[in-house]
Amino acid sequence: MKVSDILRVKGGTLYTISPEESLIRAIETMAEFDIGSLAVMDHGDLVGMLTFREVMHTIAKNGGSTGGVRVRSVMDDHPMSCTPETELDQVRPMMLEKHTRYMPVMDKKMLMGVISFYDVAKAVVDSQNFENKMLKAYIRDWPEEETGEAGKA
Repeated sequence: MKVSDILRVKGGTLYTISPEESLIRAIETMAEFDIGSLAVMDHGDLVGMLTFREVMHTIAKNGGSTGGVRVRSVMDDHPMSCTPETELDQVRPMMLEKHTRYMPVMDKKMLMGVISFYDVAKAVVDSQNFENKMLKAYIRDWPEEETGEAGKA
């Protein structure tokens, strides 16, 4: 499975912000759209990523305030990225190793989307569930899973 498969399911909505915007405006945007990251764009180029991690570090450092900070001063200006053709088997260890929750997907210099660790995990689980279903269908008379009390945690 490739990153392009995740983007196809996820849709094409991109949330971006300028590096010169205030951090408070970025926080308002993230809260309004219930998102954990913003791609930071300057003149059509990706120049960084702002995630809730950078926001929380800044607020903690400033005693609970954004302190009039601009996005440029707190964003990750060297975000790890992948391409639409990158295999998920390559993305998972990259995200785990660097503790990356959000990764821009680039086609040369064009931002194609942003995938999250959740998106990757969901794609893996969905793929495994599909494979499991196909294997059970292949094996004749495999008992169906019972739905009910046994499945509740």
